[in-house]
Amino acid sequence: MKKITYIITFFILLTSCGVKQTQNNVTSGNYDTAIDIAISNLRTNKDKKSKQEYIYLLEEAFAKAKERDLNTVSFLSKENNPNDLEKIYNTYLALNDRQERIKPLLPLKLIKEGRNAIFPFDDYTSQIINSKKALSNHLYTNAKALMLTKNKMNYRRVYDDLIHLDKINHNYKDIADMMDEAQSKGTDYVIVNTLNETGMIIPAQLQDDLLDFKSYNLNDKWTIYHSEKQKDFTYDYRMVINFRSILISPEQIKEREFTKERQVVNGKRKQLDANGKIALDKDGKPIMIDNMITAFVKINEVRQFKSCQITAKVDYFNSKTKQSLGSFPISSEFVFENIYASYKGDTRAADDGYSQNFYNKAIPFPTSEQMIYDTGENLKAKINGVITENPFKK
Repeated sequence: MKKITYIITFFILLTSCGVKQTQNNVTSGNYDTAIDIAISNLRTNKDKKSKQEYIYLLEEAFAKAKERDLNTVSFLSKENNPNDLEKIYNTYLALNDRQERIKPLLPLKLIKEGRNAIFPFDDYTSQIINSKKALSNHLYTNAKALMLTKNKMNYRRVYDDLIHLDKINHNYKDIADMMDEAQSKGTDYVIVNTLNETGMIIPAQLQDDLLDFKSYNLNDKWTIYHSEKQKDFTYDYRMVINFRSILISPEQIKEREFTKERQVVNGKRKQLDANGKIALDKDGKPIMIDNMITAFVKINEVRQFKSCQITAKVDYFNSKTKQSLGSFPISSEFVFENIYASYKGDTRAADDGYSQNFYNKAIPFPTSEQMIYDTGENLKAKINGVITENPFKK
């Protein structure tokens, strides 16, 4: 019985909190929030006595929200500012949407007054259509004017405005063609090439990979990179990947011989007490402990080593003025290392993880060309970082 009482009490408190929250929103002028809460609570069991307060609050919030929105539309219409056309259109949409959300709940009975709640609905179809036409025409006319300015940033604004217009009024006039034109004219085109100052031959595959900008994933809505000049394109910027130096170490083979020792577990033994006798547990059985011994191993290690370091810089230029826009030094290193070893003794004496070297074998050194290419893979990632962190137009 107590459990049922607790549940009823909790439900009453929950309902009371919801009503209070709705009242606070009405008092604060947050009419649509109050409407949302009331509608949510009236979707089920709307005729229950406990839901009466929500019906009163919904009736009040709807009336006040409608009055506020109509006053807003009236005021903005009298001001006749084209920049307010979107707000007028959105306000009419809100007025209509508010009605549509309440309609499924009707009728809502007010028991004490013996009447249904009053929601004076209006048909906003004409207002929505007319305000949509006015807004569409404004956005379109403004976009047409901006397209005549020959300014890339304005073209980009046109594109974004037309995307917005298409959401409001899909396929309005010729906006699809205008969007294509705005995107093309608003895009920065960058020609990229490499320069070799190292005095060494750079593998053709590396140069091709460095200029494969599809793999960089750098092309965005407003920047396109080309590794080869294309007809009918005017390039806004030029980027040069300048190889400054390539340092390749000689192939090195180093041998060393050393010994290691350490304490290791070698089975179990019976524990002795202070008197040298076998220690027993509570059941009278001998206590067994790890048998520790000193393990020794003699290791003959061979280390193969070769490294490659490439230093470069990425230069930005304005193609029209030839002015430098920035220079970003980068370097990359690739190390080839292989360790293999033989041993005499107990391998458990070797350092943790070292035993793998006993299974390794000598392997051929990579060619210098392969070393340069492998270093270039890391260099490519660094070039990507430079371009990402330093866009041509901020």
